[in-house]
Amino acid sequence: MLYTTEHPVPGLAPATAAVLGTGIELICAPLLAVGLCTRLAVLPLLATTLFLQLTYLELTDHSLWMVLLGLLAIRGAGALSLDHLIAPHLSGSAIPFAATLLRLAGWLQRTFLPPYLVAVRIWFGWLVMSAVASSGGGATALTIAACALLAAGLATRFAAFVLMILTLTTQAAIPELGDPVLRLFVLGFFAIHGAGALSLDRLVQTSIRALCPSLTMDPAWYTDAPRVVIIGAGFGGIAAARALKHARARVTLIDRRNYHLFQPLLYQVATATLSPADIAVPIRTLVRDQRNCQVLMGRVAAIDPHRREIQFRSGSQRSVGYDYLGLATGARHSYFGKDAWEPFAPGLKKIDDATAMRSRILSAFEQAEASDDPAERQRLLTFVIVGGGPTGVELAGAIAELAHHTLREEFRSIDPAEARVILVQSAPRILPALPESLSTSATQALEELGVEVMINTRVDGIDSQGATIGNQRVEAGTVLWAAGVMASPAGRWIDAKRDNAGRIEVAADLAVPGLSNIFAIGDTAACAGDDGRPLPGLAAVAKQQGHYVARLIRARIEGRRDPGPFRYRNLGSMATIGRKAAVAELPGMRLSGGIAWWLWGLVHVAFLVDARSRIAVMFDWFWSYLTFNRSVRLITGGEGGTD
Repeated sequence: MLYTTEHPVPGLAPATAAVLGTGIELICAPLLAVGLCTRLAVLPLLATTLFLQLTYLELTDHSLWMVLLGLLAIRGAGALSLDHLIAPHLSGSAIPFAATLLRLAGWLQRTFLPPYLVAVRIWFGWLVMSAVASSGGGATALTIAACALLAAGLATRFAAFVLMILTLTTQAAIPELGDPVLRLFVLGFFAIHGAGALSLDRLVQTSIRALCPSLTMDPAWYTDAPRVVIIGAGFGGIAAARALKHARARVTLIDRRNYHLFQPLLYQVATATLSPADIAVPIRTLVRDQRNCQVLMGRVAAIDPHRREIQFRSGSQRSVGYDYLGLATGARHSYFGKDAWEPFAPGLKKIDDATAMRSRILSAFEQAEASDDPAERQRLLTFVIVGGGPTGVELAGAIAELAHHTLREEFRSIDPAEARVILVQSAPRILPALPESLSTSATQALEELGVEVMINTRVDGIDSQGATIGNQRVEAGTVLWAAGVMASPAGRWIDAKRDNAGRIEVAADLAVPGLSNIFAIGDTAACAGDDGRPLPGLAAVAKQQGHYVARLIRARIEGRRDPGPFRYRNLGSMATIGRKAAVAELPGMRLSGGIAWWLWGLVHVAFLVDARSRIAVMFDWFWSYLTFNRSVRLITGGEGGTD
C-alpha cells in the first residue's frame, strides 16, 4: 500500500514496487530470524529503511533500525544461528567462492566493526542527550554521565545498563527517542559485548594486562615458574587446578581418564535416568582457557618425594617433575576383606560401573520376562542393595521407582511392580550421618515406594544366586554394593602414614607430615573436622580442600603468609528418595519431603561444572518427571548384562 499510493518508488511501477517490498519482507525477514545468509538478507532490509528515512519520513525509529541492521550486516548473526553452525563446513566444501566469502566476512568485521561501534556510541549518546534536554525536563546528571561514558567507550557495559534502566523509566515516553524496544536492543548489544576495539575500555584493559601479566597468561611470564602437579581430576583436583589459573605456576593435571565425573549423580546413570555424557565433561574442556595448565592422561605408578618426580604410564613409561604436589586421587570400593564378593555385587565409582549396573538391572527384568520358572522369576526380580548411606538410599529409591512406574505395562509375562527391593544396613538406622529424625523420614519414604529396609543386619555372604543376610538366605538376581570405600593407593606411593581406610594422615594445612610440598585432598586425606571426627567423603569437602591447597601454594609462590589451617565450612548434607522426596540437613535447618527434593535438585544442578551438563540434566529430569519415562534404558556390554 505504501509503495503503490502513498510513496511510490521513482523509476518503478507501483505494482512492481509493491511486489518487491513484499518479497523483501517475506524472504529476508525469515532468513534473518533463523540467522541464515544473514549479511545478504540484511542488505535489502537496510536499503528499504534507508530509502524511507531519506525520501519519505525521517524518524528516529528508522535510524535505530539502521543501526541494528548495520550491526548484523557487519558482524553477522552470532553464535546462535544457522550461519555459525554451517560456516565451519563451508570452507572446505565444493561450493564456489565459499572460502572467499568467509574470508570477506571476517575482513569486513575486523575492518569496519570498530569504527562503526564508535559512530553508533557517539550518535546514540548525542540522541539521548539532545532528546532529553529538548523534552523540557532537562538532562539529569545521571543521564549526562551515562551518555558521556557510552560515547567515550569507558565503563561501557555499566553505562549501557544505566541507560536501559532510564529507558524503561523516565525516558520511556519521550517521542524524540523513538521506540523504547529498539533502544533496548541497541543498549543491550553494548551491555553484552562492550564498546569494541576503539574505546577507552580497551585501552584500560590493555594497560591492566601489561601491569598484571597473570591476566593474559603470557607463556613468557610462567616459563620458569614453579611446577605444580595435581594427580586426580575429581572435585578436589579440578578445584585446585582452576584456582591456580592466575598464579605464576606451571600446572599439570594428571588423571587416568580424560573426563571429570560428577559422582553424586552416577546412580542416575545406573538407573537409566541420565546418560553418561550428562554428568561427565572432558577435562581439557574445563581448563581450555587456562594457559598455564597442561592435562596428561596416564596412570601413576610411583612417586619419588626426594627427587620430586612422578612416574606414570601413558602409552609408555614417562616422568614429570614437581615443586608442589596435590594428591586428589579419590577412593575405590571396599569390601572389608571380602573381595571375592566384588564380581557378584558391583559398586558405583566410575561410568563403567554405572553402565554395567544399568545393564544388570534392566537385564534382570528382560530375563524374568523370558523365564517360565516362577521361582527364577522371583529371584531375578529381587534386588539387594548393601549399604544405607546416601548412595544406597538413592539407588534403592530409584530402582523401586523404575519397577513400579517406568516399566509398568511394558512387559507381558511379568509385572515389574512385583519386584522386591531390599536395602540392608548394618547400623541401627540408614543415613547415619544425618539426624535421626531425617533418617526416620527417609525410611518412611523408602517404605512408601515399596523398599524393604533392613537395619541392624549384616551381610554374611554374596554369590551369583543371591546373598545371605543375617541368618536368612535371599535369592536375588542383582546385588549392588554401596557399603564402603577405600582410599586410592596414593599413600603407598609416598610411604605416608595412613588410617584404616587407606587415607593419608595430614597436618592442619593438608600437607603430608615430613613432606611439606605434598598435599592430600578429598577422599585421599584423613582430615579431622572441628569436632575431631574425620571429614566425610563429600564433593563439598573435596572442593573446599582443593581451593585451600591452591591458595596455600600460591601464597608460598608469591612469598606471602600461609592462609592458616584448613577449616571445613559445613553447608549441609542431603539425599533423595525417588521423584518426590528427599531429606536435607542445612545449617540451622532440617528439611524433608517435597521441598527438600526441590532443594536437592537445585544444589546438584548448581554443582555441575558446565552449562551444557546443567541444561541436559534439567531437561532429562523434567521429561522423566512429566512422563515417568527414562529414555536411557540401554543394555550395553555383554549380552544379557550379567555375564
